[in-house]
Amino acid sequence: MNPADVLKYGHKTVLDTLGGISLEQMQTGGVCGAWSTREVIAHLASYELFLDGVIGTFLGEPPTATLLHIGEVGAGRFNDLQVDMRKDKSAQEVLDEYKAATERNLSRVSLISAEVWRQVGTIPWYGPEYALDDLIVYGFYGHKREHSAQISIFKDTLK
Repeated sequence: MNPADVLKYGHKTVLDTLGGISLEQMQTGGVCGAWSTREVIAHLASYELFLDGVIGTFLGEPPTATLLHIGEVGAGRFNDLQVDMRKDKSAQEVLDEYKAATERNLSRVSLISAEVWRQVGTIPWYGPEYALDDLIVYGFYGHKREHSAQISIFKDTLK
């Protein structure tokens, strides 16, 4: 598995899906529950920052605030809190944050060896039977595909 490719294509899916949605339309709720497209992108931005923290730990860096936050509050509460933290940001600001965090992750994935990416048991909080590459495929690529599908359905209502 090539983690850079997986992240790149997940990111491309999100950006392609956003094509045709104005910044104003990104404010409309109902895309994922009550969340708007802007809030879905805020959610994805927070997960990119979470991934940055995960990557950092594999590079010997101390845990980031976002990584510590998800550990403290749990994934479900993390989602709502992180989106709420961005409530005063514009759709463009949230999109810019998402893009910057994704680009940072793309620039850092190659710093971790292929052996480490596929080594089972290195992320026990995700599940002892999983490897870091599983997290990238299921927790990031799959996650982006899921939310992109929701945004696509929303886009159909705009026509």
